[in-house]
Amino acid sequence: MHTHDLSPWTHSHVFDRGNAAGERGTRLVLLLTAAAMVAEIGAGWWFGSMALLADGWHMSSHALAIGLSVFAYAAARRFADDRRFAFGTWKIEVLAGFASAVFLMGVAALMGFASIERLFAPAAIRYPEAMAVTCLGLLVNLASAWLLGGAHHHHHGHDHDHRHHHRGHHDHHDHHDHHHGHAHGHDLNLRSAYLHVLADAATSVLALLALAGGWWLGWNWLDPVMGIVGAVLVGHWALGLIRQTSAVLLDREMDHPVVDEVRDVLAGFDQGRDGTRVTDLHVWRVGKDKFACIVALITHDPTLTPARVRTALGVHEELAHVTVEIARCDDGATMKAG
Repeated sequence: MHTHDLSPWTHSHVFDRGNAAGERGTRLVLLLTAAAMVAEIGAGWWFGSMALLADGWHMSSHALAIGLSVFAYAAARRFADDRRFAFGTWKIEVLAGFASAVFLMGVAALMGFASIERLFAPAAIRYPEAMAVTCLGLLVNLASAWLLGGAHHHHHGHDHDHRHHHRGHHDHHDHHDHHHGHAHGHDLNLRSAYLHVLADAATSVLALLALAGGWWLGWNWLDPVMGIVGAVLVGHWALGLIRQTSAVLLDREMDHPVVDEVRDVLAGFDQGRDGTRVTDLHVWRVGKDKFACIVALITHDPTLTPARVRTALGVHEELAHVTVEIARCDDGATMKAG
C-alpha cells in the first residue's frame, strides 16, 4: 500500500490555545488565597479567635473554586492534542466555569440562610476584631482582583492563517481561517475565578459597612441585612455565569449574531430559477471566539460547489471549521421554499 502525504488536506483541531496570562493569574491568586487561609486559620487557632477561624475556612471555599480554574487550564493544555476530543479541549475550561458558578450559587444560598437565621437570633459581635479580619480579607481579594483583571486585559487572540481544501469524491470540506486580531469571546474559566474574588470583595465591603453601623450606631440588625443583600448580589452574578457557560456546553447558541451572518451569506446564493435553499444549519462554539459550522444546501445551480460556499463564508474569521454538503435537484424537480 502506498503512503501519501495528507498534510495539505488535514489540520489540527485545536481551536483555542488557552489563556497563558489567565492561567498564571489564577495560579498566583490561588497561592495568595491559600497563604491567607493558612495564616488566618493558624492565627485563629493560636489566639483563640473564632472570627479569624471562620474567615479562614471561608477562604478555603474560594481557594477550592480558584483551584478548579487552575486545574481546568492545565487539563485543557495537557490534553490539547488528544484525538478523543473531536473539537479540542477548550470546553474543559467552560465546564470548570460552570461548576464554579454552581458552587458560587451554593455559597450565596448559605450566606442568605445564615443571615436570615442571624436576623431572628442575633449573636454578640466582637466589632474591632471582626473589622480587622474583614479588612485583611478585603485586601487579599483586591490584590487577587488586580491580578486576574490584568490577566484579562492582556489576553489577545492568536494569529493563524490556514486554508484547507479537500478534493475528492465527497462534498465534505474543512475551513480553517484565523486572522490577525483580538479575541472577542470571554474566557469563562477566568471569569468564574474573577467572580469568586469579586463576590468575596463585595461581601467584605458590605460587612465593613454593617460592622461600622453596628459598632458606632448600635444597628446590630445591619449585619444580617447586609448579609442578605450580599447573598442576592452573589447569586445574581452566579446565575449569569451559569447561563453563559451552560449555553456553550449545550451548544445553545443558534441565536448568536454569527449565525445571522452565516444565513446572510447563504441567502446570496438564492437567485432566480437556480435558487438555493438551506436544509440544515448547525453552528456551535469551539473556542472563545471560534465557531464550527455544518451547512446543508439544496440547489438547481450546477455551478454551486462547496468550495464557493466555503470561500463566501470565509469572510467571517470566527468560522474556524466549516463543513458543506450540497444536494442537487433533478431538472424536473420543484423546490419548495422553507
